[in-house]
Amino acid sequence: MQTEARVGVVAEGGPRALNSEPKKHRQLQQQHQQSQIGTVSHLVAGGVAGALSKTCTAPLARLTILFQLQGMHSDVATLRKASIWHEASRVIREEGFSALWKGNLVTIAHRLPYSSVNFYAYERYKQLLHMIPGLEIQRKSAGVDLLVHFVGGGLAGITAASATYPLDLVRTCLAAQTNVIYYRGIHHALKTISREEGVFGLYKGLGATLLGVGPSIAISFSVYESLRSFWQSRRPHDSTVAVSLACGSLSGIASSTVKQGVLQALH
Repeated sequence: MQTEARVGVVAEGGPRALNSEPKKHRQLQQQHQQSQIGTVSHLVAGGVAGALSKTCTAPLARLTILFQLQGMHSDVATLRKASIWHEASRVIREEGFSALWKGNLVTIAHRLPYSSVNFYAYERYKQLLHMIPGLEIQRKSAGVDLLVHFVGGGLAGITAASATYPLDLVRTCLAAQTNVIYYRGIHHALKTISREEGVFGLYKGLGATLLGVGPSIAISFSVYESLRSFWQSRRPHDSTVAVSLACGSLSGIASSTVKQGVLQALH
C-alpha cells in the first residue's frame, strides 16, 4: 500500500513537474528576449540622440578645435582679439555657412559605434566587477557601487575610445581644415593617413586621448549613477525623464571639466 501510494504521488506530481519545466524555460527565454530587445532599443536610441546632439552642437565643436589650433600657432595679441563671434564670422566669410558643420558626418559615424561600445562595455565591466569575491559580498554598499561605476566607466571609455579612435582622428583632421583642403572625406582621409604614416598613424595621439577619456567617462558614469540613485531615493515619484536629463547634464559638466583639465595639463 505504501508503495502504491508513493507511485500514485509520483504519477500525479510527475506530469505537473514536467509541465512546469517547459513553462519556466519559456518564461526565461521571453525575459531574455525582452532584455535583448530593450538593450538594442536603448543603444539605437542613444546613438540617434547622440548623433542629433552632435549635429546641433557641431558649429561650437569646430570653433573649439579652431581656437585650440590658434592657441598653438598664434601670438598673444592675436589671441586677445579672438572671440567666438569673430571666428564664426571668419569661417562663414571664407568657407561658407555650411563649413561650420565640416567634419560632422564623420562625427556621427564615430558617435554611433562609440556610444554602442561604451554602454555595452560598461554593463559588461559592471557584471565582471560584481563577480569579484570581495565586491560580490558587499554588493549593496554605496562605496562599492561607486567604485564599480567609476572603474567600469573608465574601462568602458578606454575600450570605446580605442575601438573608434581612427574615426575620431579623421573627424579632427577634417574639422581643422580651413582654406587648404587636404582630405576630401572620411575614406580619403583614412586611406591617405594609412598610406603616408602606416596603420599605426591612425592611432597617433591615442595615449593622450585615453588619459583624458578614461577619467572623464569614469566620472561621468559614477556621478550620473550616484545622483540618480540619490534623487530617486529622496523623490521616487519624479519623472524619470527629468531625473535622467538633470543627472546627465551634471555628470556631463563634471566629466568635461575633468577632461579639459587633463588636456590642458598635457599641452
